[in-house]
Amino acid sequence: MKRRGLLGWELSLIVLVFVALFGGALLSPNFLTASNLSFLTANFSEVALMSLTMTLIILVAEIDLSVASMLGLCSAVLGALFAAGWPMPLAILAAFGVGGLAGLFNGLLVTRLGLPSLAVTIGTLALYRGLAYVVLGDKAIADFPAFYTNLGFGSIPGTQIPIPMALFAVLAVITTVVLHGTAFGRSLYAIGANEIAARFAGLQVTRVKLSLFVLSGLMSALAGVVYTFRFASARADNASGFELSVIAAVLLGGVSIFGGKGSVVGTVAAVFLIGTINGALTIVDVSNEILTIVTGLLLIFSVLLPNLLARLRAARERRAREQAMS
Repeated sequence: MKRRGLLGWELSLIVLVFVALFGGALLSPNFLTASNLSFLTANFSEVALMSLTMTLIILVAEIDLSVASMLGLCSAVLGALFAAGWPMPLAILAAFGVGGLAGLFNGLLVTRLGLPSLAVTIGTLALYRGLAYVVLGDKAIADFPAFYTNLGFGSIPGTQIPIPMALFAVLAVITTVVLHGTAFGRSLYAIGANEIAARFAGLQVTRVKLSLFVLSGLMSALAGVVYTFRFASARADNASGFELSVIAAVLLGGVSIFGGKGSVVGTVAAVFLIGTINGALTIVDVSNEILTIVTGLLLIFSVLLPNLLARLRAARERRAREQAMS
């Protein structure tokens, strides 16, 4: 029954994506052009990438609020090393190393010291952003080789599909297969539903959670590389505030904040819905402040609606039991 309800929510989100596309077309005749849709999808590619690992972390009833700060730190490291004369491949590898270490630090604080992930990642959100400023200061590093910047804002040859979104599509398929078709994926649902029972069942809960935080750091590094090349600029403040959009997409996609419920399909649909709404508002010159308000409202809605539905379901079941007893 829960699975059928989740599928219904996913289908509803997909329908809402088409409604948002239609609404955007009404706001501007240029909205549904191939070039605009290509720009629109590329514009939320970093949020889309980070939402994949955020889905897995929230499924085990944890959270990582530091993803955007890790992105900014990795972007700053990439830019600083390139400016210092490092070959670009080595600078990229170093950025991934920093992302992995940042995720490992988060994971160790949560799994080894038993600290709540909410508190830990609020702290590292500020820590990693501060380190980005230590690395790069207020400078912006640009003049990256054209080959790499073309990867950031270019499209698949012969199509209007942005390369970052093609990368996201591949990773989304892999994540879906792992989550819904492997024992590891099933273990995530078990841990999120009841961690104590999962431990008694022999699942390596600590190891699984630690690996997810490391994976989150690596995905943030990938998003940082994409962001840097897409804008051809490495800055310490890159992607500030993106964590809000990432969490909003995951929760709106049907992943329970309490863990144990959700799917990659729902997250992907929610990413496209939020991106389409923001794109439609942007094309009619709505300010960034209003876009932030819209994202915040979607986040509140994504948390509030499941709770309201659960209460209505419980009330309906209670009335059914009372009628059966009478």
